[in-house]
Amino acid sequence: MVNWELKKCCNHEQVVFLTTTAVCAVVILALWRTVLLLPFKLVTVFLHEASHAIACKLTCGHVEEIQVHADEGGMTTTRGGVYWFILPAGYLGSSFWGMALILASTNLLTARIAAGCLAIALFIVLFVAKNWTLRGLCIGFIIFLAVIWVLQELTKIRILRYIIMFIGIMNSLFSVCDIYGDLISRREHTSDAEKFAEECPCCCNGVGWGIVWGLISFLFLCVSMYLGLVILSSGHS
Repeated sequence: MVNWELKKCCNHEQVVFLTTTAVCAVVILALWRTVLLLPFKLVTVFLHEASHAIACKLTCGHVEEIQVHADEGGMTTTRGGVYWFILPAGYLGSSFWGMALILASTNLLTARIAAGCLAIALFIVLFVAKNWTLRGLCIGFIIFLAVIWVLQELTKIRILRYIIMFIGIMNSLFSVCDIYGDLISRREHTSDAEKFAEECPCCCNGVGWGIVWGLISFLFLCVSMYLGLVILSSGHS
């Protein structure tokens, strides 16, 4: 039986999960404006742009190019597809991938699968990347994941699950912070939410849509925490 009510919480694995999540969140927020997090930020930008591309493909559009820039910006150029579906896919896609990676980190097998899938995605994008920042990111992060994998399998340094969790939390927090930065602190009129407001002006302006997406992103993070505790409730990971 699945322990949806989380009775008798929390066992050792659940305490480790909550503690690690909190530590990762504090480290990310403390180092947010430092160069130390830049590679991880660029990965989240990549997943943001990849989410636009996936939404485009799902609505029968054509992806012309994906770019990730060293200043943490990015751009996905598409043709066709359903625009109102493609635009929010960046922010919400980042939150979804964050949730998926956090849940994958609860088990070593799923963490291996997540690391492998991320490496394969970066390898594929390497051949279609239109700028050297994205190419360098792909090569560098594939090497990084390979090193972490080797350490996991051949040494006592078993950190693969925690790296996957860190990337997941980074995506979840980056989505919320990116929405805040684009729409409140510096109000970018070229942001996805501002463009979406032009397409769907009936309900909200850009800030309004940003707030809605930010709340959904935060909900993804809360759901990932809850489901992670449910998965670990049996004490087997």
